[in-house]
Amino acid sequence: MAAAGFYRPDGTEPNAVSQSATTGTASAQLGRSRGSLGDKLFAGAATTSGVLVLVLLGAIIVSLFIGAWPAFRAFGLAFVTTADWDPVQNVFGAAVSVYGTIITSVTALLLAVPLAFGIAFYLTEIAPPLVRRPIGTAIELLAAVPSIIYGMWGFFVIVPFMADYVQPHVIDAFDGVPVLQDVFAGPPFGTGLFTAALILAVMVIPFIAATMRDVFMTVPAVYKESAYGVGCTTWEVMRSVVFPYTRASVVGGVMLGLGRALGETMAVTFVIGNSNRISGNLFGSGNTIASLVALEFGESEAGSLKLSSLLALGFILFVISFIVLAISRLLLRQVKA
Repeated sequence: MAAAGFYRPDGTEPNAVSQSATTGTASAQLGRSRGSLGDKLFAGAATTSGVLVLVLLGAIIVSLFIGAWPAFRAFGLAFVTTADWDPVQNVFGAAVSVYGTIITSVTALLLAVPLAFGIAFYLTEIAPPLVRRPIGTAIELLAAVPSIIYGMWGFFVIVPFMADYVQPHVIDAFDGVPVLQDVFAGPPFGTGLFTAALILAVMVIPFIAATMRDVFMTVPAVYKESAYGVGCTTWEVMRSVVFPYTRASVVGGVMLGLGRALGETMAVTFVIGNSNRISGNLFGSGNTIASLVALEFGESEAGSLKLSSLLALGFILFVISFIVLAISRLLLRQVKA
């Protein structure tokens, strides 16, 4: 026991210091135990969320395949290559809708990517600060417009415009030109694969442009300032500095747009013409997997071969989306390398 009247230099008694140290150690241990418990709970919740995504994905795949199995069993691999779709004779094939899905999506990307790149380039490198925010907000609002609105706009505005002012002149302009006269041929009805691709391009432009704009803005300012300092033009800075720095994210944004185009339903249904034939020209009518399912699903009876064929179309669309995702991963890996 300390002698009476003896104190430490800090004015506390020895026993008080020991009690304070003991209390501090206990508080630290309690804090660590609470922190460890919180970390375990958070890790468990995060793991559960990740597993739940896999379970949901697996459930969708299994349910689609089970529902599609009667069609695959009845037609085999010929289901993918058959162009017939005859509910009366119970003969179904996916070739027309698969062809329409791929053609409209790829054409939409060919139209959308240059425009989206131009928008992102203008917003990040050319536009004055006063203009950037309104245009950026407009791009985001375009992404929020429901697809049914795009479909109605396409049917009442774009289709008549294409029929009266675009398709007749394009058909006449390429008449007699090898290959092109076959690509741009057909009666100028306004509807068709190209019109559907045009609507899809308008729909995916906001997604691709917003992604490009955001990733372009992540480039460190010192990189661009150094390039400008050695005499590079704005385009040279974009081509040699900004794009190489962000190309992986740009590829991801393009694939995001492609995924949106592959699965679009109502907007395409309004303007594609909805005929079950493979058109050798872009102005011809056709259908896509999503549009065919939307049109025929309501008339399908439970347990019928037609319903099974529609589910098989959904499974094929899932496979196409998976292939697109795999290709994007491969491209990103090559870009990063």
